[in-house]
Amino acid sequence: MPEISHGVEIWIVVSLSAMVILFLISGMARIYRKAGPHEALIVYGLGGTRIVKGHGTMVLPMVQICRGLSLELMSFDVAPQQDLYTKQGVAVTVEAVAQIKVKSDDESIRTAAEQFLTKTDQEREGLIRLVMEGHLRGIIGQLTVEEIVKQPEMVSDRMRSTCADDMNKMGLEVISFTIKEVRDKNEYITNMGRPDVARIKRDADVAAAEADRDTAIKRALATRESAVAKAQADQERVLAETLSLAKQAEAQRDLEVKRAQFLEVTKRQQAQADKAYDIQTNIMQQQVIAEQVKVQQVEKEQQVKVQEAEINRREKELIATVLKQAEIERQRIETLAEAEKQRLMAEAEGHASSIRQQGEAEAEIIFKKGEAEAKAMNVKAEAYQEYNQAAVIDKLFASMPEVVKALAAPLANVDKITIVSTGNGEAAGLNKITGDITKMAAQMPALFETLSGIPMSELLGKVRQIGDKTPKPPELPKA
Repeated sequence: MPEISHGVEIWIVVSLSAMVILFLISGMARIYRKAGPHEALIVYGLGGTRIVKGHGTMVLPMVQICRGLSLELMSFDVAPQQDLYTKQGVAVTVEAVAQIKVKSDDESIRTAAEQFLTKTDQEREGLIRLVMEGHLRGIIGQLTVEEIVKQPEMVSDRMRSTCADDMNKMGLEVISFTIKEVRDKNEYITNMGRPDVARIKRDADVAAAEADRDTAIKRALATRESAVAKAQADQERVLAETLSLAKQAEAQRDLEVKRAQFLEVTKRQQAQADKAYDIQTNIMQQQVIAEQVKVQQVEKEQQVKVQEAEINRREKELIATVLKQAEIERQRIETLAEAEKQRLMAEAEGHASSIRQQGEAEAEIIFKKGEAEAKAMNVKAEAYQEYNQAAVIDKLFASMPEVVKALAAPLANVDKITIVSTGNGEAAGLNKITGDITKMAAQMPALFETLSGIPMSELLGKVRQIGDKTPKPPELPKA
């Protein structure tokens, strides 16, 4: 039991402590006041009056009191119920809007607190409105209707400057003052604009008439200028078309002239080119012909050389086959005869004296026989000599066709002959070739004379006629 009682006491103490703490916190919350940026706290009582802005402060209960003073902008209408009379004595009704607030400095806040701290917002606005209406009545009485209507900014400036002193005494300031409406019961403001309206209307009518007149004049001028411009444009168009046609005709003429000149130049150049081509072709043909002639000359020279070589060969062949053989045969016969004579003489001398006579007789016989044989050999040698000249002549004339054939042989190897005749008469064309061959054949006697070294007339003169006798050889002396 004692332990239970002790536990209850502890809980009671804890609960009481918590309650005391909560009470203290609640009390502290009630006595701590905070001032927002839109207000100022006025704390008065113990310690005097102090102003708190933008932070908190402790307000001791029972000994201090805290009230808030709004620093927000106050906007309200300023519209006096009774008419306001202008400098002209015209009764007008003016409605305006004013924006007023408490100044932010401590002195102004203290002054405003003295004036409005215990008053409601309606009471405060009512007091300010009375002051504003009084000042507005005084300002309207100094101005004309025209100035009020036409210069509302001037009225607002005067209100702010006139109310500034009274507002400062209440810790306030006028932020703006704007006139919303100005009216009167006698339609003064309405009629005030009629002269201007009439004048403006008149001016407008005059301006409209003048504008119409100017428009008509300008339209007429424009029409005339348009007609003139159109006529000028037509003239210029016709002139331009005429000039254009003339230019086109000139251009066509120039084109035709240039085309004719171009065709003339082209034809001239073409003719020159054709003529140059023909000339060049002729030159090339002449060059080809010249080259062919050179080739033919070279061929002829080669043919002549071949013919000369063939003639030399035939000459050597004739000399080797006829003359040399006849000379060799003669020398052989003479050698045989001399050898036989020597043999017989040797045999005769070799015999004994016993048979000298017989030998002499035989020798005489043999001598006679040898003399006869010698004579025969001389006759034969002379015949060979005569035969040598005749054979030479015969061989020469017999080989003439072969020589002519050899001269014409190169022509047989030619497949095609192109003859360019540049002359007239029989010595042109194909006749030129046959004539050249005939001339070459006619040169054979001169060739034979060159080969033999004997003129043809002398050679033919040595040929013995038929029936001529061979001259007798001289008799050999007897032994």
